[in-house]
Amino acid sequence: MSNIKEILGKYKSIAMIGVSNDPTKASTIVMKYMQKYGFKVFPVNPKAKGQKILGEEVFAKITDIKEQVDIVDVFRPSREVLDIAKDTVNIGAKVLWLQLGIRSEEAKKIVKENKIEYIEDKCTKMEYQKHFLKVRQAFPVLQS
Repeated sequence: MSNIKEILGKYKSIAMIGVSNDPTKASTIVMKYMQKYGFKVFPVNPKAKGQKILGEEVFAKITDIKEQVDIVDVFRPSREVLDIAKDTVNIGAKVLWLQLGIRSEEAKKIVKENKIEYIEDKCTKMEYQKHFLKVRQAFPVLQS
């Protein structure tokens, strides 16, 4: 498939790794946004396990989530992605999505071998806006 519009149109459950309770953090802003547009988001953060973020229970790792996860959305350093990729395969997710600035060749290889979509260096919120709301991140108009 590897078409971002198709992925975000078809899959509606996202495990977000690295979400925090800080409402100013990019991950929290993205989570809130995706919830607003009908996505079921499972926050994953071992330090916040058992707490709630934006009304959802926080899991220590994606393998703790009992429901089906379609997209594993990663807000963690690239060096952590390989283990996340292995967990993504174990839970039968459909997509491993790495946020802006995150990439991993080893992770890409593992998920591709297991017929899982791989997206790197892209923001789910920005891609959703671009494909479904026809909104581009733009600079504010300068007043003359």
